[in-house]
Amino acid sequence: MGQTIAEKILSEKSGRNVYAGDLVVAKIDQIALQDGTAPLAIRRIRELGRNVKAGKITHFFVDHASPPPRKELANDQKLIRSFAREIEADMNDVGDGVIHQVMVEKHVKPGDLAVGADSHTCTYGALGCFATGMGSTDIAIAMVLGKNWFRVPETFRVQIDGSLPKGVFAKDLILHIIGELGVDGATYKALEFHGETVDALDMDSRLTMANMVVECGAKVGLFETDDVTKRFLVEMGRENDFRVIKADEDANYERELYFSAEIEPMVAKPHNVDNVVSVGEVEGIKVDQVYVGTCTNGRLSDIEIVAKMLKGRRVHRDVRLLVCPASRRVYIKALELGYLKTIVEAGGVVLPPGCGPCVGIHMGVLADGEVCLSTQNRNFKGRMGNPNAEIYLASPATAVATAIKGEIADPREFL
Repeated sequence: MGQTIAEKILSEKSGRNVYAGDLVVAKIDQIALQDGTAPLAIRRIRELGRNVKAGKITHFFVDHASPPPRKELANDQKLIRSFAREIEADMNDVGDGVIHQVMVEKHVKPGDLAVGADSHTCTYGALGCFATGMGSTDIAIAMVLGKNWFRVPETFRVQIDGSLPKGVFAKDLILHIIGELGVDGATYKALEFHGETVDALDMDSRLTMANMVVECGAKVGLFETDDVTKRFLVEMGRENDFRVIKADEDANYERELYFSAEIEPMVAKPHNVDNVVSVGEVEGIKVDQVYVGTCTNGRLSDIEIVAKMLKGRRVHRDVRLLVCPASRRVYIKALELGYLKTIVEAGGVVLPPGCGPCVGIHMGVLADGEVCLSTQNRNFKGRMGNPNAEIYLASPATAVATAIKGEIADPREFL
């Protein structure tokens, strides 16, 4: 019987042929932790009194509170640095960027099994890598043993056909899919993306889609590898990391879903990611802050959209536009291309690489009653630091249009 991508990778890493529903103990290739979750894992390892066997494949990141806004977080980051040196792990400090962006730039490969102490570890599936988030204790076990147990997920085959219309981007597409499935519509499933629309997506777009599969409950989002994957790895100086990862034609899927790319720009309304409507249904809602960045949409192509749409225009006087590159590499490229200069001249604010306001710790916490339109992946009550504020989710293009008008706006007006 043929296998899905998830079944193939978990078979390879466990040393036997496995299928949906099987329990496996599998060898892990990459482990990632960020400053919000790493201290818990480190303290758990100390409690267990165990030596770490997987230090060489472990990557620590200071991105959630980067730089730290208070002493408690600074002390946790000091702990992370010390532990990383102790186990000879990879340490990514303030300004290096968001965990998920740096992991795809430098580390994860097609066919890898990667785990992270962050729910959006599923981002790496865009590279044909089985990647999933786990709790800090599970990640501690992974660091100690270099392996962990998994239940092989059932797979939904997601077929998307058609061309994305003007003003519609991968973010709109994944919001539309989540809106159709619901926040728990794919719990513990693997979403495997196929179709002519998928084939035409660049890597930044695939990363955006894989990043958000957890918002409908999925364990992992997977893309087959192709020339797009190869070009990305070549650009990152990692051409030797490419390999072909594809599902078998006779693979068994729990469900087969079909979507058309012929959709409108989409917006997720407060306070759930599946509360999705077309932009026309929320046009005109006043906003106080617009945020472009995060592990979902802080890549170079996202910042390019911001700069191009702002060229010759100004941010509305009543709006704070915050833009945050997802990594040091993205930041430098955006500097070299003049994107950041355009944004600042138009009245925007550029933040240091990292998660920024997304997790509500600093650099963009909302006031009572304020409204933010953001390119991040979650809009739960209190997500940006204040349960008395509202968050709308949209693409970078919709975000810029909104920043210009001072109210939620259709990006096609400015493209």
